[in-house]
Order: sequence, then structure tokens, then C-alpha cells
Amino acid sequence: MRPQGLTLRHFPQSFEFSTLGGWLATRSGGHYATLHTHIDDFVESLRVVTPTGVSEAWRLPGSGAGPSPDRLFLGSEGILGIITEATVRISALSEMEVFHAFFFASFEEGVAAARAIVQSGARLSMIRLSTAEETEITLALAGHERLIGLLERFLAVRGVGHHRCMLLLGFTGERSMVDASRRRAFFLARASGGVHVGQVFGKEWLKSRFRTPYLRNTLWESGYAIDTVETATSWDAIPGMVAAVNAALDHALDGEGERVHAFTHLSHLYPYGSSIYTTFLFRIAGDPNVTLARWRRLKAAVSQAIVNNGGTISHQHGVGTDHAPYLAGEKGALGLSTLRALFAQFDPSETMNPGKLLP
Repeated sequence: MRPQGLTLRHFPQSFEFSTLGGWLATRSGGHYATLHTHIDDFVESLRVVTPTGVSEAWRLPGSGAGPSPDRLFLGSEGILGIITEATVRISALSEMEVFHAFFFASFEEGVAAARAIVQSGARLSMIRLSTAEETEITLALAGHERLIGLLERFLAVRGVGHHRCMLLLGFTGERSMVDASRRRAFFLARASGGVHVGQVFGKEWLKSRFRTPYLRNTLWESGYAIDTVETATSWDAIPGMVAAVNAALDHALDGEGERVHAFTHLSHLYPYGSSIYTTFLFRIAGDPNVTLARWRRLKAAVSQAIVNNGGTISHQHGVGTDHAPYLAGEKGALGLSTLRALFAQFDPSETMNPGKLLP
């Protein structure tokens, strides 16, 4: 599409290797994390071959004719049928795209700014707020020691010290719209104590956004395993959720005397709340079974913490088998039984990808 001046504008981190069908079956979320966050927003119609027949929706810009069966296939993870065709809504390539960075003296100030910006109606394509721990790692990985030194001295003069948190703001669209949204967002960020540092870190994020997953192999070779966990909750619950997730990870391996390093950012922001994305690292053991057991303890502890604090068990990573045991807390017993009955209409023998999605 790009040579024709068009784009779907959906870029999950797996973009290099994933497919449209995979995005649809998993309800993929993309890097452009405001406005259109999930692939659902781009879907107009689907054709799905199921064990009991073919489900094919009409192409319509909108409809109020009852529930939409084709929405069941989005995020169904292959348990209902095979998506063979999809009509998706594309758009023209944007006239301009810019990414800016602000720094805040605390995570609380950054949250206040991010919330104000996303609730203001300003049209941003991306907002990402890192905790102090993730900000420190981001600066270290940037590798420009002289530049980072200058930045630290500049921020110190502006009253932003060691607990600094970085907010990335992305603007995509026509120049006039970008300029208007940028002015509004900058005003709100500064009103919450933000210090603007230009576009260097935004450009670095854009350049390396598909490279980060490759660190997994490098870290493994150095003796460390890495994984991620994510959820979403309302604005009032974010501080408690971040604290609960970090506490669960910090203490899950205490019995072995092992330490875990976790760091978090907010992305996929909504007027009413945000996703919370946490990365954690732990040491690999000499025995692979011990390493797997460590991961299982970490995964169980943090998943239970998410459910206990009222967050979704998955904002963008799907359910599969790992998250299925926690689904009842979010959907409820009646919700799960309703889904089972609906799914049985398409695959009564449960031959399609059995064991996934539902516990």
C-alpha cells in the first residue's frame, strides 16, 4: 500500500513477521497507541470458514441491526474457524509525523499530564509514560553518554532529579492538525511540571521499536530470562495496580533468594484509563526445569495480582492457555457459559485449536 500513498497504520511489535490474519485472530494492539489501538478499529467485514459453515459479513460503514456475529471472531484465537478474507479500512499516508519527549520529576506528575492530554481531545497517535525504573533503562540503552550527561544536568537545573519519568508524545496527520494538537499537549504537559527536551528520544524510539524483542536472545546468552505482562485499568486504579504488579514480581522468588528486576510503562491510553505494560528479568538456573518453575511462579503471582486488583488479564497479548485460568474473574461464570454456548454453534466438537481461550 505504501507506494500508493496508503497505510493500514497498524504496527504491532511483531510487525516484521506477523500477518493480518494473526492480528485479527488475536485482537492485536499496535504501537500507535491512541485513537485506533486495536485491529478491531480497522475491520469492516470478515469471511470465516467454521466446522458448521461459512460466516460472511456484509461490507457496511456501520450497523445497528443487533449484535454483530463477526466480532466474535476477533480475538477468538482460532477456536471457531479460519479467517479467509477480511475487508479493512485503510487511510492515506500522513503529511507529517513527529515524536517529542517530556520529563517529569515523578511518575504521579507524568500520569496527571498523560491523563489530561488524552482527555483533552488532542489528536495524538501515541502517548507512552515510563516509570523511573524504565526511564533509567531507556537512557542507559540510548548509549550516548555525553548527550545523557548534558540531559541530566539540564533536568537537574529544572528540578527534575533521579526519579525522573519520560513521556513520549507522537503526532501524526495533516500539518495543521499536528500543530494544533501539539500546542494543546505541550501546554498540558508543562502545566503538570513537564520539561520538554525535543525530538531526539522520540526519534530513537521510532527507530528501535522493532529491535527491542531481539534483546531477549542477548540477555538469555548473558544468563537472564525476560518476559512481559500487561493489563489495563481505570485511571484511579493505576497507582495501586502498578504497585501490586511490581510487588508480586519483586517477591515471587524470595524463597530461592533470587531477585527480579521489573519496570513499567503506560501505553494505549484512553480517556477513562490506560494499559500497563511491565517487563521483568530474572536469572536463568543451571537446570532448565528450575528456570521454567521460576517463570511459572512469577507468571502466577503477577496474574493473580492483576485479577485481585480488577485489571484485565490481557489488554493486547490474548488468552491462549497461560491466561485462561484467570478469565473467569473478568468475565464471570455466566459470561463464560454464554461464550461456550456461542462457540459451540460454530464448532460443536471443539476440533479447532482445542484448549485455547476458555479454561
